[in-house]
Amino acid sequence: MSLDRRNLLAGAGAVLLGPMSPGRADTFPTRPLTLIVPLAAGSSVDVILRALAAAAEKRLGQPIVVENKPGAGTTLGPSQMAAAKPDGYTICQLGLPVLRAPALRKTTYDPSMDFTYIIGVVQLVFGLVVKRDAPWSTLGDLIDAAKRSPGTITYGTPGVGSDTHVAMELIARQQRIQWIHVPFASGDMTALLGGHIHAVASGSVWAPQVNSGELRLLATFGASRTGYWPSVPTLTESNAQVVMEGTYGLVGPKGMDTAVVATLHDAFKAAMDQPGFTAAIANFHQEARYLSSSEFRAFALSEIEKQKRLVEELGLRLN
Repeated sequence: MSLDRRNLLAGAGAVLLGPMSPGRADTFPTRPLTLIVPLAAGSSVDVILRALAAAAEKRLGQPIVVENKPGAGTTLGPSQMAAAKPDGYTICQLGLPVLRAPALRKTTYDPSMDFTYIIGVVQLVFGLVVKRDAPWSTLGDLIDAAKRSPGTITYGTPGVGSDTHVAMELIARQQRIQWIHVPFASGDMTALLGGHIHAVASGSVWAPQVNSGELRLLATFGASRTGYWPSVPTLTESNAQVVMEGTYGLVGPKGMDTAVVATLHDAFKAAMDQPGFTAAIANFHQEARYLSSSEFRAFALSEIEKQKRLVEELGLRLN
């Protein structure tokens, strides 16, 4: 057999074998991908990730199907994703609550071992708000009120063990005050505006009411001020030594091929510059925070240990 004929047959064999290995970098992706969002359809995270996926699928050349799997404090989706085949076709949103959950309760996953970290994309803007006619103009005013009348100031959050609940309890511990936590699955804004609670600590669902003047934003929880409300101080600027930054991104099951991870990373990184994504995060008053695959993994490992310490210090374990 001639050399040219052998080369021709080898090349044909390579073409035939390619589609049989859907997780290989030289063929990936050859079919639609699934992006699990562990929150309800229509939530800010859902809308933002749908915009991101729509931009990324143009680069990948395949559709990205978004599946909403809310439940178990946003851990249901990631726990199911962790059991998927690590071929890159099933990925999931991952935020701080998923990294904190094993410290709070028994979970079916270990975030330090069971995920492949692909990319960090967004940082939530957390804030503490009160009604516009409340007697507190600053966080210091609210803390002073809690000192004068222990156990009377009430604040709402998205739930026990949520990012803002942990932050508020850290403030209480630092300031040696007692205030009452009221967890809400939803409806915290209604309770605040109706005068049933004194404050809400949460992500920027309160932005429309703050911008309209119905609510007053006392402080934001990041390391630096947000560009959306640059005159509003951070917690640390308000003499509360607490920083809570809700970075989230995308992960896959453990054991993914590094070249497949790179393909996904590059597609989603490019998507972060597209108008649909930037408009979506601006609409919900959130901020882009790009982290490479290695940076996102390092961030996660650091936060796992940090959150474990905080849960233990605050006595928040649920089982």
